Amino acid sequence: MPVDQIPIGTFSQITRLSQKALRLYDERGLLVPAARDICTGYRYYTFAQVERGIRIRHLLWLGFGLSEVETILDARERGDAGTIRDLFRARLAETEREVGRLHAIAEVLRVQDPLNGGFRMSITEPVIKEIPSLRALSRRERGVYQEAIPRLIGELCAYVYPADGRQPAARVAGPIMFVCHDEEYRETDADIEVAIPITGSVNLDGSAIEVRTLPGGRFVSVLHTGPYGGVGKAYERLFAYMGEHGLAPAGPSRELYLNDPAEVPEDELMTEVQFPVTDLPLSP
Repeated sequence: MPVDQIPIGTFSQITRLSQKALRLYDERGLLVPAARDICTGYRYYTFAQVERGIRIRHLLWLGFGLSEVETILDARERGDAGTIRDLFRARLAETEREVGRLHAIAEVLRVQDPLNGGFRMSITEPVIKEIPSLRALSRRERGVYQEAIPRLIGELCAYVYPADGRQPAARVAGPIMFVCHDEEYRETDADIEVAIPITGSVNLDGSAIEVRTLPGGRFVSVLHTGPYGGVGKAYERLFAYMGEHGLAPAGPSRELYLNDPAEVPEDELMTEVQFPVTDLPLSP
């Protein structure tokens, strides 16, 4: 065996990639052995391939999938830094979302109430409200709830309260709200709208923000106090109430954020959940 050929077992030890993984990378063309024994099929690598093997392991450790690893390594060979930057930026955003989710889980576990599913919270009894139509600043897009909602809130707040000291772009007439247009929960590609009720004139100045009228009508409402992660219990209570009173959803639900998470502890966060409703038809 030539001195510059490394058996797959030794190469596995050097790169910290299992032999099973190396066989898979060979099949995918990601890391093809420099030589193969004709009789046994045994794989041999060169010292020049060690760097690529270590780079693959590092990218996998960062959380990239194999297809992304292939794209990154191909881009590196072409000198395409832009593609690599875009992939790293997307991976960073995904990692930060996961970090935020894990921090929220850790906080719930730290202060959990075992008899209440891990949440310190309270939910008021549902009430029926007649809510007028609302003129509102709105931003709507598809995305991931945990990332899109706080970002869209930030964009609307920055527009209403300019950081450069200019006069507010609009007069706020109610709490920030999230309007859910999907009929089911979506991990990705959710139809997300964030809105702030306003009065008076507003200058959009070419912004992606728009002014629209949120429809009024009859809504069933509850007030949830506690971490945002427990708001699902409010929906559970609303749907139970609708079933008990012969009501059916008649449009998108709304979550109204009544205080600022930067100013109050998680267990004091107040979220009003509203659902437009209509009477179910009477059975014949």
